[in-house]
Amino acid sequence: MSSGPSAEPFSMAADLAYNVILVPDDGAFSVIVPALPEAHTWGETPEHALQMAREVIQLCVEVRREDGEEVPPSDAAQPQIATVRIPAA
Repeated sequence: MSSGPSAEPFSMAADLAYNVILVPDDGAFSVIVPALPEAHTWGETPEHALQMAREVIQLCVEVRREDGEEVPPSDAAQPQIATVRIPAA
């Protein structure tokens, strides 16, 4: 018999990983999660926004599982958006 925190009705071979987009928004950062359109959050700094993104993604995945809905596969291996700045002429 198994006991402890790992005793769950399912097991995952690997962690899920999702791309997020941080959008500067009036001194803060809004978060977009393309794979989970219901995920809405923000943070005061990029680091805070990523922390909040992690929490909202986990909540969205838990709710989808509880409701018997599909959980999107990881999309972190897909192209990512980044901003590159160069000096103005």
